[in-house]
Amino acid sequence: MSDTDVAAWAALLRVHAAVVPQLDRELQSTCGLPLTWYDVLLELNSAPGRRLSMGELGQRAVVSRTRVSRVVDQLVAAGLVAREANPDDRRSAFATITDAGRTRLRAAAPVYLDGIRRHFTSRMTAAESATVARALEKVLANVS
Repeated sequence: MSDTDVAAWAALLRVHAAVVPQLDRELQSTCGLPLTWYDVLLELNSAPGRRLSMGELGQRAVVSRTRVSRVVDQLVAAGLVAREANPDDRRSAFATITDAGRTRLRAAAPVYLDGIRRHFTSRMTAAESATVARALEKVLANVS
């Protein structure tokens, strides 16, 4: 493994550790919405029918698979997500974003997107940003 490979990995970890807490603080202070909630709402809102099984949500959301159920419970208590029984599999359930959840997501989106711009993409050229996106998508496509 080259020094460049190690440097790329270390930079990714450091950027994640620095930017994610900033985004979380900004979302919470401005919108009262933790970043974990925003992430789950974003995934549900973009899913077909605006719902996902808990297993699918655990695969897509940035929160850990073990934590996704707890986050969904919190979102249900806040009225932003509803749980629906899966008629095809009684052992599983769907999480569905509610109208209130969509409203909160739309209200928080400008804060989230501005935070990404200020803390991440504004530090790169458009070409660098595109290169980072392509490179990380290649890695994600090959993660099992």
